Amino acid sequence: MSAKPEYRYQAASALYLGQRDNQEDALATDFALGGDLGFVVLSDGMGGHNAGDIASKVVVTEVFSELKLQSGDEASFVSNISSILQNAATAANECVADVAAGAPAAEGMGATLIVPVFVKDQLYWISIGDSPLYLYRSGHLSQLNEDHSMAPHIDLMVRTGMLSERGGRDHPDRNCLTSVLVGREISRIDCTSAPTQLFDGDIIVVASDGLQHLRRSQIQEIIARNDKATSEQIAERLIDEIDKFDAPDQDNVALCGVKICKRPKKSERGYDGIKYSKSDFLLDQPNPRASASWIANLRSSISRLFLPTSGSTQ
Repeated sequence: MSAKPEYRYQAASALYLGQRDNQEDALATDFALGGDLGFVVLSDGMGGHNAGDIASKVVVTEVFSELKLQSGDEASFVSNISSILQNAATAANECVADVAAGAPAAEGMGATLIVPVFVKDQLYWISIGDSPLYLYRSGHLSQLNEDHSMAPHIDLMVRTGMLSERGGRDHPDRNCLTSVLVGREISRIDCTSAPTQLFDGDIIVVASDGLQHLRRSQIQEIIARNDKATSEQIAERLIDEIDKFDAPDQDNVALCGVKICKRPKKSERGYDGIKYSKSDFLLDQPNPRASASWIANLRSSISRLFLPTSGSTQ
């Protein structure tokens, strides 16, 4: 039996404000140069003028720091990945409750969560909410994760003739979430127990639902035209198309594109690993492994940022 080919990840992320006053999406990525493991943590916040911004950052901070800490032991991480992801989501949910309880301006806040984890040529994920995880393969774009909103139910009504296509598209409840991190019991969790097999040339796009102002066919066409380009260029093309669309109700967009590439032979290697990556707000991340003190400092920083020691929040 021949050995499986080795893969590398080429990742790039982007943020877009849209027609909103605040950026309520947050993301952070971790792809070590030449590593066999990487992940993206993305959250779309909700809950008022400042609360959505707070919620998404709290969720990303908590989940990212937990995964960074746990992935220090790669073998244990892979063996227990499903429970680690679910425990991280639970911890983030509890953190949302704690912050909301201590900051009146954050009352009612919540956030979605989507975390794809890449281990060699395998893809795992956890998903809560309506942020899509797309796989582009051989010219076809499919959504891998569940959509925890009313949209799938409304689409079913359209397919069965209970609603017109326009009525379904413009339905006022279309974006109502059926599961989200709000500090209470999580209604639904989509967490894979068996990974999805990845192949050379696959492209993964993880995004907040703001990307879905473009139809899936449009996203597929954009990626198809640029499937030989870098991940950075694909991310730029998607954002450019949204900007050109100029919808008056365009939501924030956060996205990360990851290309799966067969690792070249040693003699062919130039720059091996991530080509471009941007974390929204998590700076100076330790590489390649996080220490316990760094995790503690990160959580302390988020607490100081959103929970003032005296006086009321503004």
